[in-house]
Amino acid sequence: MTRNAVCLLSGGLDSCVTLFLAKQEGYTLYALTFDYGQVHKRELQNVKKIGEAAGVKNHVLFTVDLHRFGGSSLVDKNITIPKNKRLDEIGNQIPPTYVPARNTVFLSLALAYAETIPAEAIFIGAHATDYSGYPDCRPEYFDAYQKMANQATRAAVEGHPIQIKTPILSLSKAEIIKKGVEVNAPLHLTWSCYQGGKKACGQCDSCLLRLKGFQDMGTPDPIQYHRYPSWYMVKK
Repeated sequence: MTRNAVCLLSGGLDSCVTLFLAKQEGYTLYALTFDYGQVHKRELQNVKKIGEAAGVKNHVLFTVDLHRFGGSSLVDKNITIPKNKRLDEIGNQIPPTYVPARNTVFLSLALAYAETIPAEAIFIGAHATDYSGYPDCRPEYFDAYQKMANQATRAAVEGHPIQIKTPILSLSKAEIIKKGVEVNAPLHLTWSCYQGGKKACGQCDSCLLRLKGFQDMGTPDPIQYHRYPSWYMVKK
């Protein structure tokens, strides 16, 4: 029997690995990508290639303009993106890159899509270890969302609840990268940087956490950077 899954795919490393983990589990994949008013579209440039590499059955690019609300440096150019933090500073407080209620908005639309297909699972590449301090990436958030989804959908009421799956939630960035290598995820196509451009900045929180993951793995990051932090020792 065919098992369908909606996979939230941003173009970043975490969502790419999560997509390929869903593939490994034998799901028929339906990718869902959001153009949510980001100040740059760099992460969207390769997302179709990632979906094609995974063999997704359908890939929906959905526009939801969170730029109209603002409140985050990812959707408002007037808010500064932090740079060059020490690794032990990242995650100590909610950063300006937090997009208000983003995962709730995305998961709600994914839930609607999943009911329509129908799909029995939604995969999201959130992780609570080595994360940037986002409240909607915590285990308790996903537990609460699952309870809500079980009350909110026809599928659940009729005995077929849609499972919210977070396979990398408790993994470190290095462990996520290792999983990606194991399932042949195209990490060279992924983009994690909060800045746009041809090369990743190597200075924002997302770049630093990604580079720390590759450093811990002892393998070079396959994408290019404008600069590397002084502690990074595995350059190509």
